[in-house]
Amino acid sequence: MNGVSSIKGLGTRRFGAVNWLGLRTLAWRECSRGLKDYNYQLLGPIVSSLLYLAIFHLAMITVGAGGGAPLLDFIAPGLIIFVACEKAFENACGSFIFDKHERVIADLLMAPLSPLERVLGYLGGSSAAGIVVGGAVAIAALLFARLGLHDPLALLFFLLMGTILHGLIGILVGIWAEKWDSYSAVHTFLLLPLSFLSGVFYRVDGLPELGQAIIRFNPVFYVIDGFRYGMTGEASAPLATGAIVLLGVNLALFFVAFGWFRRGYRLKP
Repeated sequence: MNGVSSIKGLGTRRFGAVNWLGLRTLAWRECSRGLKDYNYQLLGPIVSSLLYLAIFHLAMITVGAGGGAPLLDFIAPGLIIFVACEKAFENACGSFIFDKHERVIADLLMAPLSPLERVLGYLGGSSAAGIVVGGAVAIAALLFARLGLHDPLALLFFLLMGTILHGLIGILVGIWAEKWDSYSAVHTFLLLPLSFLSGVFYRVDGLPELGQAIIRFNPVFYVIDGFRYGMTGEASAPLATGAIVLLGVNLALFFVAFGWFRRGYRLKP
């Protein structure tokens, strides 16, 4: 015991109020983890998005409506943010389920990170991965659509709000889920309907009043609408309303995730 205590410099490591090194490492781990297999993680969303745009392009030509450029210019922003959000959810949720199955989740719990730092680390990594994939899809979409930049601040804000929203949902589902089947069920029966019924491929203004009212209860609608405004200047709802809704929903989900990490809900054996 005396020999151990006499070792020079031995003591408790101090990180300060925030363990910035651990937080940065966790965020980088999650981001790089989600983009490591680029054949699937990066090229897959690009090819899928190009297929969507190609199908609409060919459909407009074959029905005699010209090239359909205005329609493709409208669809492309929604498709870009849709893919970015999908990647954020997949990255956050998949990490937890994989770590649980491989029984390495204990490594996270043993790391000198607070519950707040763990949430921010996973959220930062998943959001960054989503933004990278969204940027790649935006570059590829230039083959079919004319992408503009009407309001950079709105574009960045709703991009962050969308990827954060889906990253938080991914964290919660990943903590809660015990099997990959749970991930597939939430993605298929919750996130995909919310996304496709949020105006990705159509104008919400053209729906009946009841349909418009129902869609406005969908937070993903405000992500799509606000991001599209940042590119095209076209919006179906006030930006302030969308910002308030998304900030409120994200804060609520964040506090739930923080509470689950602090309690060790479905994380501790």
